[in-house]
Amino acid sequence: MSLHISSAGFTLVGHSRIRSVASEREGSATVKRVEDKVNLGASGLKVTTLGIGAWSWGDTTYWNNFDWNDRKEKAARDAFNASIDGGVTFFDTAEVYGSGLALGAVNSEVLLERFIKERKEKDPDVEIAVATKFAALPWRFGRQSVLSALKDSLCRLGLDSVDLYQLHWPGVWGNEGYIDGLGDAVEKGLVKAVGVSNYSEKRLREAFEKLKKRGIPLASNQVNYSLIYRAPEEKGVKAACDELGITLIAYSPIAQAGVLTGKYTPDKPPSGPRSRIYTPEFLTRLQPLLNRIAEIGKKYDKTSTQVSLNWLITQGNVVPIPGAKTAEQAEEFRGALGWRLSDDEVAELRSSASEIGPVVGFPVENL
Repeated sequence: MSLHISSAGFTLVGHSRIRSVASEREGSATVKRVEDKVNLGASGLKVTTLGIGAWSWGDTTYWNNFDWNDRKEKAARDAFNASIDGGVTFFDTAEVYGSGLALGAVNSEVLLERFIKERKEKDPDVEIAVATKFAALPWRFGRQSVLSALKDSLCRLGLDSVDLYQLHWPGVWGNEGYIDGLGDAVEKGLVKAVGVSNYSEKRLREAFEKLKKRGIPLASNQVNYSLIYRAPEEKGVKAACDELGITLIAYSPIAQAGVLTGKYTPDKPPSGPRSRIYTPEFLTRLQPLLNRIAEIGKKYDKTSTQVSLNWLITQGNVVPIPGAKTAEQAEEFRGALGWRLSDDEVAELRSSASEIGPVVGFPVENL
């Protein structure tokens, strides 16, 4: 996921276990079972086909209407537990989510540590994959800054090692040192896999080659990607990930504020900073697409959220990580798995979305 400060030759991706090779009929649509887990790039790390983003947990700047309280923490905890109960065990956070730097109330890593600890007290054998990120801040230099930040994250998470450690965005300088730091983290056993986030095709290839020389695969590139934000396709990032065997982790997969869920209308736009992106004018242009998503959802007995997430999964080599703030949202996300849109539906939705116009993204992905 992106940061909002102020007011944010390896083998290709494979599958670990097939639940069922059979198809079943649901109404007039063929429903295909999907795999429980996928390999994250060539790293050997397996994660659930869909993860949960913790960007909003503890934040008081971009999310939660500028307020964090006990009720919202309980809701986030319930979302965490509902995700695990539904078989989704991959959670993505970052050192800057909910941090003092971003004017947060509680650090997202700290909240995740609490939730994991409580869950393991009840279910010691539960397996949870945790991803977090290094903030490439201008005053951080060299490979040692990556290791220092990682150790601080591990302390907040209450872990000896993290499953996936990512560079949150390209730095103003020092990027080669940051990549060296990722490699050092792998060799020291502090991480199982390493990735980047918001990286352009050029920077992605450079990071891949630098790690490859040390025999370390670049596991992932986490980018903004949804049916209405397809910059990773348009700028070669998705194709490069597919070519190099790097998993694309999609943040904001139902668009920020959940615009693709259909809960907003021109008369009822989102509040806060997102209102500047999803204006009444934009929501008016979006309505025909939302109507068609809802129609397709009825065919499969699925919600618009589940259709939008499934569309991403059908692109292949993509792990969406929608943000869950409540148990109900987490349960709904799980319904994106276990079935598949038809090829014609995938193409139709792509074509309809292309007529809407551009959506504002995170500027650093153009560096």
